[in-house]
Amino acid sequence: MNKVIIGFFIALMFWFIMFSPITAQKVNFWAVMFFAGLVLSVYSIFSLKDQIKKLMIFNYKHLAIGVISAILLYFIFYIGRNVSINLFEFSSQQISSVYSTKQGTPIWLISVLLIFIIGPAEEIFWRGFIQTKIVELTGKPFLSIILATILYTIVHIWAFNTILLIAAFVCGLFWGIMFNKYNSLVPVIISHSLWDFTVFVLFPFN
Repeated sequence: MNKVIIGFFIALMFWFIMFSPITAQKVNFWAVMFFAGLVLSVYSIFSLKDQIKKLMIFNYKHLAIGVISAILLYFIFYIGRNVSINLFEFSSQQISSVYSTKQGTPIWLISVLLIFIIGPAEEIFWRGFIQTKIVELTGKPFLSIILATILYTIVHIWAFNTILLIAAFVCGLFWGIMFNKYNSLVPVIISHSLWDFTVFVLFPFN
């Protein structure tokens, strides 16, 4: 439990730096995200020890699952974006504020970070480490999905952005269920990385 608490507070600190109105304007979002990904993934790998090898076993089915799930999640968000804009006046502004992090950083660099660093690192930490450790502690897979999703959502609270919190909860739940079903990080990493790349670079919602 101590490792989970320590890991969560490390993540909370990094997300505060990235999103808090106090610090966000003073740092480069992508530089902090890169460093956070490295720190959290290394922390997770050392904490999981031999478990990480089993969680990273690859087969070709994982590739198809990852791609299809990323497409499905994109369309879930596409529908959600249209519904939220029609229902809530603040939605457009909050969605745009998420994309403001792209300013000042080359799009090729953002693409590389999303696909090869951020997506994999977040899944190794949130699903591979946090969710795995919670299920070990509780013995309840469903509870581990919910708790890991709640923690993943909480760290985004510093942005004070309702749309971002909803997005984090939906993504956390989606990838948590995937991880629980396949007991592998590979399809979830593929899904997360491709989804990130699609919504931030290929077909953004702003």
